[in-house]
Amino acid sequence: MSGPFDTLLAAPIDLERVRLRAIMEVDVDPYFAIFSDAQTARYLSKPPMTERAQAEDFVARVRRGYETGSAISLAVERKADGAVLGECILFNFNAQCRRAEIGYTLGRAHWSQGYMREALMALIGIAFGPLDLNRLEADIDPRNDASARILERLGFTKEGYLPERWIVAGVVSDTALYGLLRKNWRSSP
Repeated sequence: MSGPFDTLLAAPIDLERVRLRAIMEVDVDPYFAIFSDAQTARYLSKPPMTERAQAEDFVARVRRGYETGSAISLAVERKADGAVLGECILFNFNAQCRRAEIGYTLGRAHWSQGYMREALMALIGIAFGPLDLNRLEADIDPRNDASARILERLGFTKEGYLPERWIVAGVVSDTALYGLLRKNWRSSP
């Protein structure tokens, strides 16, 4: 790796139960399993993966994002056994406004266990700490109650609603927009 995130990606970030680390080529199969699950992919902006090659492309895009500074996507790995549980990402950086979007996906088998909250707290700390961002934004499907709850618990505020913003695999869906300002961030909600 040689890009703007070198220092950040040089070593894993160990948290209580999970570790955040760079996504690597060996992660193709776990990400294929996560993103090919229809329930996990239900609220994503892309349909479920159907071929392993799509997961290979995902990992390659993530790795290019590290090089270009366009995105930082981190594997959420369970410390106890090294299982890849999901990913969290900062993307759509706007350097002038010190703003980025945050996103996340957690494999269905790991829902409602607090793993993503732990990971996102650390990612937000990185965004408002070493990356010196002032604002984070999230774009979620308003039917995804779990996603709305986690954002609100982390201090995000619902700021808008865009009807029929996405069409994924022929299904039209709305968007709920959430925002979090650095001055409103509490590092231990």
